[in-house]
This record gives sequence, C-alpha cells and structure tokens, in this order.
Amino acid sequence: MDRFYMFIATGGGSGYLPKAPGTWGSLVGVLLWLALGRLRLAAYLAVVLALLVMGVIAAGAAEKIVDRPDPGLVVIDEIVGQLIVLTAAPLQLPVVVAGFALFRFFDILKPFPVGWLDRHIHGGLGIMLDDVMAGLYGLLALQAGLYLLGP
Repeated sequence: MDRFYMFIATGGGSGYLPKAPGTWGSLVGVLLWLALGRLRLAAYLAVVLALLVMGVIAAGAAEKIVDRPDPGLVVIDEIVGQLIVLTAAPLQLPVVVAGFALFRFFDILKPFPVGWLDRHIHGGLGIMLDDVMAGLYGLLALQAGLYLLGP
C-alpha cells in the first residue's frame, strides 16, 4: 500500500524529478487538465474532489513513510491546485500558460490565508489546503482576466 500512496503523493513519480518538484507537479496538473478539461463541469469537479480526498490520504501517508513533514516530493497538492486554477478554462495556449503562472505565483507567494494554512494546518490536510487556496486565488485571477479581456 505504501507504493500506491507514494505513487499518488508524488504525482506518478514527478515529485522525484530534480529541482523544483512543485513546478513539475504543476506541469503534471496541466497535462491531466488536458485529458480532463473537456468533461462537463460537474464531472470535472467530481474528479478534482476525488483527487483532493485521495491527496489528503496519500500526502499524510507519504509524510509518515519518508518521516518528514510536508516533504517536497509530495506534489499531489500542486496537481490539484493547478486543476482548480484551470477549472472551466478554454483550451488555448495563452490561457494555459497564464493559469500555470498564476498558480505558481500564488503557491510561492502564499498570500493570506495560503501561508497561514501552510503554517498552521498539518498532515495530509495541511499539505493539500494551502495549494487548494492558492488554486482558488489563481482561478479567480484567471477568470477575471478572461472576463476583462473578453472572447
């Protein structure tokens, strides 16, 4: 079961890639979005919610397996956060690049309450929640940009 948890937590192993595992995880999120982005909104959100729940469990297990809090190799949180940002986004390269950049920006900058969640909520839930919040900030920024720039 440990291998399964680590597979999920590391985004299929992408968390083991050198330098900036969070960025690799976000890229996996974009690739997953390319496969899921044409689903109806309810089905898409159901998949994201399922990944969030699996992520909480797998990230919590991974912390215990590697015996470190919030280990960098855990990137399921970045994958879910990236999927949140790209919710209902049109399949256009500039939009995908903007969504990727916005998520990385909010994930790294950690504006309130992202940083607070990162510091105060621990375990699998804590690992996931700050990236969910960063994803929500990115989603709002991306959708606002799409609205303001028009079709």
